[in-house]
Amino acid sequence: MAEHKSKLESVREWVVQNKLRTVGSLWLSGIAGSIAYNWSQPGMKTSVKIIHARLHAQALTLAALAGAAVVEYYDHKSGSKTERYAKFLPADPYTHKD
Repeated sequence: MAEHKSKLESVREWVVQNKLRTVGSLWLSGIAGSIAYNWSQPGMKTSVKIIHARLHAQALTLAALAGAAVVEYYDHKSGSKTERYAKFLPADPYTHKD
């Protein structure tokens, strides 16, 4: 029987395979959420609201990049990345045709 993955394991696997897409999605959702929050704050100029939204999204992006780096580190340390790319590499890299 095939092993059934949990929802969390499926999400983790998708994040490992799509790190940049994950960071971009977090940036987009961060800027959208920050703009929505800042628009509810009266007494601030529009330019200040946009600057705050950009700063919040930038902080969220840095946190997401740090998280992607941690995932990459543990993925490399566990050896699963090596297994994932091994199927694309030749078994003997020093063989050549005459």
